[in-house]
Amino acid sequence: MSHPSREQVVRTSPLIPKLLEEYGTLTRKAMMHYLPSGAPQRYLYDLIADYPLRGGKMMRSSLCIATARIFGAKLEDAMGSAVAIELLHNALLIHDDIEDDSEERRGRPTLHMLHGVPLALNAGDSLCLLALRPLMDNMNRIGPRLAAKIFEETERMAWESAEGQAMELGWCRDNCNGLSDEDYLTMVLKKTCWLAMIYPSRVGAMIGARDGVDLDQFIRFGFFLGASFQIQDDLLNFVADSRYGKELHGDIWEGKRTLMLNHVYRESSAEEQARLAEILGLPRQQRHPEQIHWVRRLMDTYGSLDYASKIAHGLAGAALHEFHGIYADLPDSRDKQFIEGLATWVFERT
Repeated sequence: MSHPSREQVVRTSPLIPKLLEEYGTLTRKAMMHYLPSGAPQRYLYDLIADYPLRGGKMMRSSLCIATARIFGAKLEDAMGSAVAIELLHNALLIHDDIEDDSEERRGRPTLHMLHGVPLALNAGDSLCLLALRPLMDNMNRIGPRLAAKIFEETERMAWESAEGQAMELGWCRDNCNGLSDEDYLTMVLKKTCWLAMIYPSRVGAMIGARDGVDLDQFIRFGFFLGASFQIQDDLLNFVADSRYGKELHGDIWEGKRTLMLNHVYRESSAEEQARLAEILGLPRQQRHPEQIHWVRRLMDTYGSLDYASKIAHGLAGAALHEFHGIYADLPDSRDKQFIEGLATWVFERT
């Protein structure tokens, strides 16, 4: 079986990691001004700073900045929103890790594994509140009217994300099996695509073009790009290494209804489906490595990883089509090349 991330040869421009590093460094520097200090440092402020200081790809904030600049904004005009995006992203990671009982994040133990659920949960809540500050500071930089519209975008993104997270958690709680690809993609649209791609693109376009651009087109572009990103992220879970920074086969351990898990259940025999349902119905702590390995082998038997990889590549192609519809008439630039290159970068990243 071919490696899922090597189904086709893709070559991403070196501009992608270069701009991720450039915009990521600027965003981190600006974000440091918002990270509080003081008492209780040990129980709160050290925890708030933990995930932001671990690094990360800075894809979301970089997409916001690049989109804003394409549409004519100064980099500084987008920085407050970029910082807010990163703070919100890290807050939701803390919550996600607690809800999924994940053990590793960015190559280190998750925050709740280090400090316990109560303190980690409080830190995640505090990061959510902290993300409001740069959005409020936008009023001085880009004006109260546009800042208020970005607040409205933030509220919509937050609700979409919460709904998607609820779907995924509910499927695990109720041991839902036999889900369709449409079910999965609807969940991903909400849980992943809005924060990862749609919201940064729409906010960036608002900052750059003000009222001069159709924001609905970014929903289609962001969905296709974000869904391909998420499916590839799910596939990387099967080849995790030190660069990936997450637990190998963690999605199976957590019972997440990924595209591959839904596919293998639909393709399996009645006897295999019964065993899958039994394994997935157990709490994580009661699952055994041999059960996880059996699920993994079953996915190989039915070609579930190749199936998901083909869908991810198709979605990336659709994202490129939407990209050209949005950006074709805009002048060429590093930022434009960066956004176009994300459609291949999602398959090369680790």
